[in-house]
Amino acid sequence: QVQLVENGGGLVQAGDSLRLSCTNSEGTLSSYAMAWFRRAPREERKDLKFIASISRSGGSTYYADSVKGRFTISRDNAKNTVYLQMKSLKPEDTAVYYCAAWATGDDLLRDYYSDFGVWAYWGQGTQVTVSS
Repeated sequence: QVQLVENGGGLVQAGDSLRLSCTNSEGTLSSYAMAWFRRAPREERKDLKFIASISRSGGSTYYADSVKGRFTISRDNAKNTVYLQMKSLKPEDTAVYYCAAWATGDDLLRDYYSDFGVWAYWGQGTQVTVSS
């Protein structure tokens, strides 16, 4: 079992920046590809939207078109932490943000990174609210 914990959410204004972090107490995140998904207000869990993912080594990253150029996913395996740096935030970025883990290699990640069904472990989420 992988227990993921997200931190860093909050209330910000449009145009602001925010950095989310995800870690786990087992100290094993280096064994997993990691991703961020989000669920907008009034949406159900099945409506989770892919935001970004990163390979185990950090050498490969993938982004949703809606956040490309504004969000950056990174990881520090020595600190057992994955980050989502968000810049130029918009009201439509308001959502609960979840980190997810998948014990997979680069090939499968490349083909299925945006499919939330392949991500085995999930955190409880952190709320990000962007006011206009």
